[in-house]
Amino acid sequence: MPPILEAAKLLKSYGNKFNKQEVLRGIDLSIAQGEFVSIMGASGSGKTTLLNVLSSIDHVSGGSIRIEGQEITGLREKQLAEFRKRHLGFIFQEYNLLDTLTVKENILLPLSVAKIPKSEAEQRFQRIAQELGIYEQKDKYPNQISGGQKQRTSAARAFIHEPSIIFADEPTGALDSKSASDLLNKLNAINQNRNATIVMVTHDATAASYSSRVIFIKDGQIYSQLYRGQESQQTFFQDIMKTQGVLGGVHDEH
Repeated sequence: MPPILEAAKLLKSYGNKFNKQEVLRGIDLSIAQGEFVSIMGASGSGKTTLLNVLSSIDHVSGGSIRIEGQEITGLREKQLAEFRKRHLGFIFQEYNLLDTLTVKENILLPLSVAKIPKSEAEQRFQRIAQELGIYEQKDKYPNQISGGQKQRTSAARAFIHEPSIIFADEPTGALDSKSASDLLNKLNAINQNRNATIVMVTHDATAASYSSRVIFIKDGQIYSQLYRGQESQQTFFQDIMKTQGVLGGVHDEH
C-alpha cells in the first residue's frame, strides 16, 4: 500500500543569500495510512517548521511533498485551501475555537464549508463528540468549558470531515497532566478505531509514547526514529527518554 504522505529532499531556509538560515536540510519522510507519528527535537531543531511545511501552512524552499498521491508543493493558494478543506485536519495548542459559537457549532464548522447534508452532519457530530467525550457540553460556549474540553472540541472539529491526515502541534502543551492523558487516550482510540493518520509535534516524552513511531529531528535533519512495535507504552517512554538524553534534552520551544 503506498504511503499516505511522502516527503523527499525537503529544504526550508529563511533570510537572503547574505544571511541565510537553513532550518530543514534535505529531509526524506514517509508516513503510512493509519500511523500515529510524533516528531520531537531540541529547540531550534526544525520540528515545528517540518510540521508546518508538511501540513501546507508554510511553503518549502525545495523538495517534494505528496499527500494521497497529490503533489502539494506546486499548488496555488486557492487550490491549497481547497485541498486542506478536504484532506487535512488541524489541532493547535491554543484551541482556535470561536467564542461566539457553541461547542457543537465549532465542531460542525468544517462541514458547513463542505456542503454536507444536515442529517449526515448531525450523525457525524454525535459520533465524534461521543468518542471524544464532549457531547454533554455541546450547547456550551468555549468560555464555559475547561481547557481539556476545549482541546477535545478542537480535536472533534479536526476529525469531523474525516480528513486523510490530522496534524497536531503541541496539542497537550496547555493542558494539565490528567487532561493531556485524557486527550491522548482518545486520540489513540480514534487512531485505532478509524485507522486515522495523526502527525504530532511534541516536546513531551509521555505524549510521544502514545504514538506508534517517533521521529527525532536534529539540525534540520532526521537524527533517528523509534518504532513502538509490540512494546508497552512504559517501555517505549523509556526508549524515548534515552534518545532525548543522547540528543541533549528537548525543550519546549521550536
